[in-house]
Amino acid sequence: MSLSAPSPSAPPSASAAASRTRSEAKARFWDRIARKYAADPIADPGGYEATIRRVQSLLSADQDVLEIGCGTGSTALRLAPHTRRLLATDVSPNMIAIAREKLAAAPVPELSFAVADADAPAGGPGQYDAVLAFNLLHLVADLDGALAAAVQTLKPGGLLISKTACISEMNPLVPRLALPLMRAIGKAPHVLCFDAEELQSAFVRQGMEIVSVERHGTRGKDIRVFIVARKPV
Repeated sequence: MSLSAPSPSAPPSASAAASRTRSEAKARFWDRIARKYAADPIADPGGYEATIRRVQSLLSADQDVLEIGCGTGSTALRLAPHTRRLLATDVSPNMIAIAREKLAAAPVPELSFAVADADAPAGGPGQYDAVLAFNLLHLVADLDGALAAAVQTLKPGGLLISKTACISEMNPLVPRLALPLMRAIGKAPHVLCFDAEELQSAFVRQGMEIVSVERHGTRGKDIRVFIVARKPV
């Protein structure tokens, strides 16, 4: 055997182990609050409905679609009928269990759910016509890594459709004081702080073409930016 070849029983690399640890920590946090999350009302129903209509206009019945960070599946249930097939994933098994309960109560043939971490590819290269990421990208461990994983699964010309809370656009006391305190007592997850321009730059770094940047909020200042980006053909 070559001295440079790893043994079949070799332990995982430090980076792989660290990634698995981060994924497990995320799953534990969201598992713990899954039922409360499912029961919480939508903060801005008008803005949410505007986003739903906009995304529906971008999808079609001949598309295979992936949603990453789907939570308890409410949005996937609304969007799946506008696709050929929608696979919705989340890192939290408890979130996915609730999503499957909803699907069982109101079956949508085009929709299926699976447990998967948004920080890792959830499909083969060039598998999907669109990838959806709603209220997620500020919660990943590595923004560039998560975007790269999503882009990898897109077909040439495919769309990455996202809506993201830009924490840097909030009152500065929130990212500097409130969030660290809440994280310290286990009331908040790991959160990335960036603004809309920084988020767009991250898309561009992955070779994506920005198609549209929008705000759909109907109540006061809207820190959630809606971005549609296309993978080059």
